[in-house]
Amino acid sequence: MKKTRVGIVYGGRSGEHEVSLTTAFSVISSLDFERYEVVPFYINKEGHWFSSSPLSAPLQQQSQLLLQEQGESLASPLPTLLGQHKDKDQSIDVMFPLLHGTYGEDGTIQGFFEMLQMPYVGCGVLASAVGMDKVMMKKIFAESGLPQSLYRYFNRNQWENNAEYYIMEIEVTLGYPCFVKPANLGSSVGISKVQTREQLMEAVSYALQFDHKVIVEEFVDGREIEVGVLGNDNPEASVLGEIGSDGEFYDYNAKYKEGKTEMIIPAELPSEQVQYIQQLAIRAFQAIDGSGLSRVDFFIGRDNDKVYINEINTMPGFTPYSMYPMLWQASGVSYTKLLDTLITLSIERFKHKNQLRYELE
Repeated sequence: MKKTRVGIVYGGRSGEHEVSLTTAFSVISSLDFERYEVVPFYINKEGHWFSSSPLSAPLQQQSQLLLQEQGESLASPLPTLLGQHKDKDQSIDVMFPLLHGTYGEDGTIQGFFEMLQMPYVGCGVLASAVGMDKVMMKKIFAESGLPQSLYRYFNRNQWENNAEYYIMEIEVTLGYPCFVKPANLGSSVGISKVQTREQLMEAVSYALQFDHKVIVEEFVDGREIEVGVLGNDNPEASVLGEIGSDGEFYDYNAKYKEGKTEMIIPAELPSEQVQYIQQLAIRAFQAIDGSGLSRVDFFIGRDNDKVYINEINTMPGFTPYSMYPMLWQASGVSYTKLLDTLITLSIERFKHKNQLRYELE
């Protein structure tokens, strides 16, 4: 039986480059090589592509992912990927993008695969772009009637020309403490919790190093709850997990360095509240036109028990410490089975899309 050839794309021009490497190593190490042949595509921090011959066995060390040390540089990936269509025996059956953050989770690589007419794992262009831009995400959540906390946003030019206005608006509407975030980044990169005006100004300057747009969110004293969503037209929600962090909030170090967080799976919540949050997660997934997978994050207020949706992540990490695969493991779906399902869902979506008409007879 011919193996399914999977192209793994990882690295990328993003503040989450290292997160992507860890995710890629975990995924490649967990794929069933009796069923799959893996073709690695590494993008370094400068945006240069590298590839190698197909892998016949799992990698032993994460350093093997750095293909610029052993592979052939691809000035452009286009000739290589287009060439796959000419030789069916060498063609890639599905692309698996494991790029977190900018140029990977924001719809750009998804659009590239759409133009190449190649199946790919995960959300499409629209859902990826919306899921990456926290401002647009929150606007769509609001239109869909999903409960969320207050927020304000501005771009670099607006801040530089009228910082006093935005400071006043934040202090009056949101108050302190509050969270300052780049609008288009994940893994808690560039995020600050601020208590004073001085800290606010420093945090905005820091966030603007990562994106041209900043979002400031109301602080919610609440439990942090996460749920996985899996599927296409009929998505399902996993059991719920709760985050407990040693730090001020669930930051980059807490997410990706062992010993910084406690993950409680399943979260200790009443069954009615569990079902309600699962329904909200599916509504959020469908609101952005999601497909494949997403992780949806919530807060539950400690003082009022109210549920607030925080954000949706369309390409959650697959590191050994990542919540998404652990949620599905607790739901009865093993890591390897989860990867199989995601690949199957991507091919299924591709076949359905190919049935659409794009021209009149």
